[in-house]
Amino acid sequence: MSKKTLALLIGVIIFFSVTTLAISEADKKKATNLYSQVELFSYALTTVQSEYVDEKEPKDLIYGALDGMLAGLDPHSQFLKPEDYEDLKTETQGRFGGLGIEITLRDGILTIITPIEDTPAWKVGIKAGDKIVKIDNEITRDMTLSAAVKKLRGDPGTKVSITVLREDEMKIHEFNVTREIIHIQDVKEVHIVDDKIGYIRLTEFREDSSKEFQKGLQELKAKGADSLILDLRNNPGGLLGSAIDIAENFLTEGQLIVSTKGRQEAQNIVNKSTNKNPDFVSWPMVVLINEGSASGSEIVAGALKDDKRAVIVGVKSFGKGSVQSVIPMPDGSGLRLTTSKYYTPSGVSIHGVGIIPDVVVERIYPDEDKDNKKDKDLDKVFAEVKQREVGNVDEKKDESLSPQEAELKKKDAQDNQLQAAISVIKGIKVFKKFSEGTGA
Repeated sequence: MSKKTLALLIGVIIFFSVTTLAISEADKKKATNLYSQVELFSYALTTVQSEYVDEKEPKDLIYGALDGMLAGLDPHSQFLKPEDYEDLKTETQGRFGGLGIEITLRDGILTIITPIEDTPAWKVGIKAGDKIVKIDNEITRDMTLSAAVKKLRGDPGTKVSITVLREDEMKIHEFNVTREIIHIQDVKEVHIVDDKIGYIRLTEFREDSSKEFQKGLQELKAKGADSLILDLRNNPGGLLGSAIDIAENFLTEGQLIVSTKGRQEAQNIVNKSTNKNPDFVSWPMVVLINEGSASGSEIVAGALKDDKRAVIVGVKSFGKGSVQSVIPMPDGSGLRLTTSKYYTPSGVSIHGVGIIPDVVVERIYPDEDKDNKKDKDLDKVFAEVKQREVGNVDEKKDESLSPQEAELKKKDAQDNQLQAAISVIKGIKVFKKFSEGTGA
């Protein structure tokens, strides 16, 4: 055995021995078992180092072992090499290179949680729930999450081919996607949709999301809004603190938002609202969710549902309810480790279950309304004739709108889930008037 390998082995044994000593006070039996397994690991390490056909750097062997150990825990835990750890820190700041998709491992298959809006993946038509079966003609079976992320990322302007299985269609789809620098705008489409009903789309929970969201609320209030539709569809989550801060806007002080439970006492945390500002706590609310809503989105939706603060509309969310703590290592690498799980105010675990809407509404896209193209063309012709018959009233109304507002209005009208949310809000308002009248 070389001196270099021996020094490494001694270091590994000392590290685990210290760890064992620290644990032994709590559980000597488990500590003894851990130490025996460390001996097995050190034996395998030295055997590979001395007998493997090609000489390997000790660091590569240790990194490989850590990578396998973390990947074997669950789909969301992973070992981060120094460059990966830096990439992760960049992501939480809202700017990184790639395609604009959030992925996970579900039943051992790489699965897209959601494509982030207005990114390359979104534009080519990749959808939440798509199963990635090939990346650049390489089969993804047994591919780790970190390995997949490395393959999907690359220099801006370069292309990557992705083959996905779309299970609801039972069809294979192939996409050629051009990588870009991804800059995420968390708060989008802040506007009045109808009858003083405000609308905000929130695409992710990042460092500045809460501040931007507050600005959006104040903008709606200034425009005369008295109710809100919060759109969390295809929002894959992000920072827990940001999700809590956003939920607080609509909950009174002391109301439970989310709790986390783990093995360590420090991981058992109950998060309650500290909001003393009454501005938005009485607004009628609907939260829109779909299969691409995960993690932080599910925390917000679950809190507002359980606290009877909002009506949830859409389809069942993704069901990603575990907490990953990022733990830095001495050499600049890191561990992304699942340390606890999220629970809604009613004590229900989100993980693997998701949030069930109060009102289930499947998304229907305009081009899916008719199977026959001829029927679609006829519908378009009749719609144009009807528009001309209406006269200049609608045309004058549209002239007061900016091009952006007109585009939003058109988009709103084609979104059946949003229209269902508007109907729910109007119903809440009518019921509220009846209640106030009864109590007078």
